[in-house]
Amino acid sequence: MNILHTMLRVGDLPRAIDFYTRVLGMNLLRTTERPGQDYSLAFVGYGRGNADGGTEIELTYNHGVSGYELGTAFGHLALGVPDVAATCERIRAAGGLVTREAGPVKGGNTIIAFVQDPDGYKIELIQV
Repeated sequence: MNILHTMLRVGDLPRAIDFYTRVLGMNLLRTTERPGQDYSLAFVGYGRGNADGGTEIELTYNHGVSGYELGTAFGHLALGVPDVAATCERIRAAGGLVTREAGPVKGGNTIIAFVQDPDGYKIELIQV
């Protein structure tokens, strides 16, 4: 077994696609329109996503819904990057929001940072 994707509900699909592709450097892998069911999907990921054995993010736009309460159960997505500080600068320069600057995790040596997507989802950057 392997994880294929994580689904996030978004309030503006083009805005979400722009963030994940332009700001985080993912590829738009495929889209699906379901007008009869009132939703649209976009799958993003690095490389070719599932085709390369990687995980994808399914961005789901329910027609007419512009926002969601994130709740208290969801924590964050995590991305491995070679240089967290440089990645934060690139994200900031592209218009992204850095909510925790690069630095060691509390009680450890691993370098992390957090950014936030336009819908409020947190994304942890972990130096690998």
